Amino acid sequence: MLTRQVVPLIARLSLLLFAGLLAGCARGLPPVDHGPVLAVSSEAESFTTDQRRMHLDPESRLSAFGLLDTGRDAFVVRSALIETASQRIDAQYYIWNDDASGRYLAGRLVAAADRGVQVRLLLDDINVAGKESLFAMMEAHPAISIRIFNPSPSRKGVGRWLSFITDFDRINRRMHNKTFVVDGNVGITGGRNIGDEYFDEHQELNFRDRDVMVLGPLAGAMTDNFEAYWQSPWSYPLGQLYELPESERAGDRLSGLSRATTEPLPFAAPVPQGRDQAESLLAGWFADSVTAEAELVFDPPPEDLEAPADKPRSTAKALFDLIESARKEILIESAYLILADEQLNGLDNLGNHRLKVAAITNSLATNDLVTNHSGYARWRSDMLEQGFDLYELRPDAPACKRWVANEQACDNGVVSLHSKAVVFDRETLFIGSFNVNLRSIYLNGETVLVIRSPQLARAVAEDIERAMAPENSWRVSLNEQGSLVWQSRDGEVYQEPESGFWRRAASRMLSWLSIEKYL
Repeated sequence: MLTRQVVPLIARLSLLLFAGLLAGCARGLPPVDHGPVLAVSSEAESFTTDQRRMHLDPESRLSAFGLLDTGRDAFVVRSALIETASQRIDAQYYIWNDDASGRYLAGRLVAAADRGVQVRLLLDDINVAGKESLFAMMEAHPAISIRIFNPSPSRKGVGRWLSFITDFDRINRRMHNKTFVVDGNVGITGGRNIGDEYFDEHQELNFRDRDVMVLGPLAGAMTDNFEAYWQSPWSYPLGQLYELPESERAGDRLSGLSRATTEPLPFAAPVPQGRDQAESLLAGWFADSVTAEAELVFDPPPEDLEAPADKPRSTAKALFDLIESARKEILIESAYLILADEQLNGLDNLGNHRLKVAAITNSLATNDLVTNHSGYARWRSDMLEQGFDLYELRPDAPACKRWVANEQACDNGVVSLHSKAVVFDRETLFIGSFNVNLRSIYLNGETVLVIRSPQLARAVAEDIERAMAPENSWRVSLNEQGSLVWQSRDGEVYQEPESGFWRRAASRMLSWLSIEKYL
């Protein structure tokens, strides 16, 4: 059998040979000069400034937080924020799907732009392909600007895929940050992208995810995050990458997109109809929010996209500092969980007799990416030997009906874990776009909130523990022979449960490759 050291060497040599043959086929675009940075003004009076004044002491730097635990809440709150916007909306996403929910939110952004709100949309390029027409239509509106972070010079076909190989280091520096900021007063960050499967509206696959809505000063910090990427020389105006529609044709399509959001809607979610409903809904959320000390940490865009990505980024450093200061317990919830030797050896207090470390992630049966599961599987035994308690989500978890408002989808489909949170001593909550994996540590741009609130920390901790219950997850352990065992309400199994032979085989073969940093 090939060892862990030999297989990666063969894989790297093969990749180098192939890349050499294709060298010159694709190169990165030249950096963009966006000109002088314009100051972003704040609305003197608006619904959100009134709410901020009502719920927060203006002399304090504290912010107020509300957990968006279901996709339906996340969708409805975003919709309501768009309706109440008075001046500007800044949205930054890794994925924005051209599906029912993606088009609805796009249409409401167009309606907001029609009433004078300045809309800026910043998207990572990795998932733009196939959705160009939606964004090109929106860009045609004079009050909407769209930029794409780190795009491939080839926009479609074989050339786009070749660029992933010939420009491998650059193309792997992705903007995974997810923020949504309205009028500089209210923001949302967390794990969710924009699409039906993130908002409990998909009939087959729904993600268990979590966001946080923030009222107060930290919404301004989210704007700083947005501006850093918006002004990056690696963020390209959409019109530089795609041909935009003629103004008359674009106007007709924009009107149609906006009108479609006021017709009978296909959603189970009760989206607010008009500003009054939106303000009433949000007022309830703000009244129930929790005021706490917190900080927002984000990874700025790289100055050189091709520079070695061999040092932990800002969000990873914040996580490591919290781990080192933990006293009793660390609870981890991460869609993709990959820690290798360097991280495990560097976290000296993990698994000691006084510190409980428990983590839940996707099983092979619930993981939307077999490649990502393979990276976890490669290091799973090492994490267990380090002292982790590991749990893997079941596809038939009854808790789906607690997390996903679409009960029919829970009965007929699959729930997959997409949330990303770490709770320390039930006092501090680390939550955002950061998966506890090598890609988030070294490569991606991420955004996280560090919230020092026992109330919020306990709420998330209890939800994580509920997910770890035997009816919802398999507990993974090593038996006396060093073999993996999966335990749940149904007893024990000795191979990846609820997964077919070919899926298990694919994960096993991929786990032989040293590619976990890129998963």
